[in-house]
Amino acid sequence: MLALIKIEWLKIKKYPAFWWMLGIVALTYPGINMMTYYGYLKATSGKEMVNNAARFLLGNPFSFPESWHSVAYFSSFFILLPSILVIMLVTNEYTFRTHRQNVIDGWSRAQFITSKLFDVLIVSVIVTLVYLLVALSFGLYADSTATNRWAEQLQYIPLFLLQTFAQLSIAFLLGYMVKKAFIALGIFLFYYLIVENIAVAYARFKMNDIGRFLPFEISDRLIPAPAFFSHFGKDAKTSYDHAVSAIPEHILYTILLTSVIWLICYRVHKNRDL
Repeated sequence: MLALIKIEWLKIKKYPAFWWMLGIVALTYPGINMMTYYGYLKATSGKEMVNNAARFLLGNPFSFPESWHSVAYFSSFFILLPSILVIMLVTNEYTFRTHRQNVIDGWSRAQFITSKLFDVLIVSVIVTLVYLLVALSFGLYADSTATNRWAEQLQYIPLFLLQTFAQLSIAFLLGYMVKKAFIALGIFLFYYLIVENIAVAYARFKMNDIGRFLPFEISDRLIPAPAFFSHFGKDAKTSYDHAVSAIPEHILYTILLTSVIWLICYRVHKNRDL
């Protein structure tokens, strides 16, 4: 098992797109949160009544312990970036026929899929580490008096990792089944950015929120909108409480869906013509 991880890491670290994508993630995660943070500062700075009301309503969503939640939520908007990398990694195996060479070199078909699972896990862990560093930095910077609360809400770290791994697994499945990078990327972006968002919004109002069972939405609900959104009216508070209470349910759904995805990959590769 360790040998597979080492081999895949050697392959990934020599892939220029991996470092480019990691660099982009390292910029976008702090970038989106910095934009949101300065928007918060603009709304709450000053001595006007509206500024005081904003401070009272919002608190500080980027100080500890809310930093873990807020940064996870806003960073999750950019999961499509590592998803693109995962699609490129798996489709390259077919473009350059390395999937066939691995079997010729003595790998079993199951070992090949396991090695790809490790690819997705490696990318997920690295992305989670970037999120962790960003959340920690904001927590320390936004309010130094709240550092004693840094250990609260740490559950959002494993939730972010699970969400990332689950959504990258969907991207992997698409790339694995389609095999062609350009086509897989086109399908992924169209579904991720347009189709599912429309379907979820429509289902929320017209179909008793059945859209919560769509592939990306299942894991999206692992990290609901930050607590300060619940301060904008009674309905917002009710909605937030419901979203938080539904997290354990969506952990189960996410694990089940992700397990099914990898089971499909193992079964298909067992019978697929190399």
